[in-house]
Amino acid sequence: MITRKWLIPLALLPVLLLAACGTQSLSLNAANLPESDAFAVQETTPVGDSGSISLVDLQDTFEQIYREVNPSVVNIQVVAGASAESAGLQTGLGSGFVWDQAGHIVTNNHVIEGANQIRVTFADGSVFDADLVGSDPYSDLAVIQVDAPADRLHPIELADSSLVRVGQLAIAIGNPFGLQGTMTQGIVSGLSRSLTVDQDGSSGGLTGRYSIPDIIQTDASINPGNSGGVLVDDQARLLGVTSAIATTTQANSGVGFVIPASIVQKVVPSLIETGSFEHSWMGIVGRAVTPDLAEAMNLPEDQNGILVLGVTPRGPAANAGISAGTREASINGEPVNLGGDVITAIDGQAVKRFEDMVSYLFNKTAVGQAVELTVLRAGNEQIIELILGARPD
Repeated sequence: MITRKWLIPLALLPVLLLAACGTQSLSLNAANLPESDAFAVQETTPVGDSGSISLVDLQDTFEQIYREVNPSVVNIQVVAGASAESAGLQTGLGSGFVWDQAGHIVTNNHVIEGANQIRVTFADGSVFDADLVGSDPYSDLAVIQVDAPADRLHPIELADSSLVRVGQLAIAIGNPFGLQGTMTQGIVSGLSRSLTVDQDGSSGGLTGRYSIPDIIQTDASINPGNSGGVLVDDQARLLGVTSAIATTTQANSGVGFVIPASIVQKVVPSLIETGSFEHSWMGIVGRAVTPDLAEAMNLPEDQNGILVLGVTPRGPAANAGISAGTREASINGEPVNLGGDVITAIDGQAVKRFEDMVSYLFNKTAVGQAVELTVLRAGNEQIIELILGARPD
């Protein structure tokens, strides 16, 4: 189960934990380890081919990162409901971080969604009311703003998340379970994941979910309340925004999902300037071509691409003449529409998974741009030009 509602509601925990927000009563017990076990660590720890680093140096590195980053991370408390007098109000907690010295703070959209009051607490204990500047549900990012003195505002430096590699050090700082300024560490566990956002939109009923591309996976502990917090590298630079975990217990299971800095860097300036962000949109529903699908469609077993299952009426793909499948077959007991176009490349770049196309659209295109789709139709290759639209609200 992917948990996304990381605004941990104080009254109700959501099923989908988004980097969670909430307050709980915790019982913290020290581990009673034998002294020999507690310190059974060598004096030095190998670090790749670069030699070794002493435990003292490693500890100093962690302490320095915390000193640099923690002043940038804030606790966000929201009150959501129809009115301030409503008995049905819910209170939730999340995290955020300072973007600039104009008082802009970045967090997750799901942290502040539906809020009518937002309050920000800085690491030094100072508290400010915040206003919503802009939000984008499709990237799960939002910007709020506080009127705070410049000495309270410590913007964080962004890393180039395209250079992130599996195995590198990853450090999360946020407010899990309302415990402000909590730091955990781990590694980058995976790359190029996709995180599904529940969103109906105005897509003719063909799409009910949207995937955020290029998600970073980490085993650094992320829990309810971490949503909107930061994942940083060993240089205290932002790798991404902690957003969700995979869990069956509504707590950390070692699989956390982080919105990469590349998306943050693209979306946030637009939210500050216009209050929203326009996503390039084709208006199709599709799935990757598997060997079983290829066989059923009389294509080579090793055929790659995206089988178009649905096309939004009057959307960009429909206007370009992209065709969906109408012949139904059963593949491994699952009904699948066959006979639709198979998209094998966009602007000459091969696509094997639907997520590949979503990633390309986000990183390489803009609304109104023309793209060339390489399409297999009834086994024959065609090049179709498509003018991208803006994803409906």
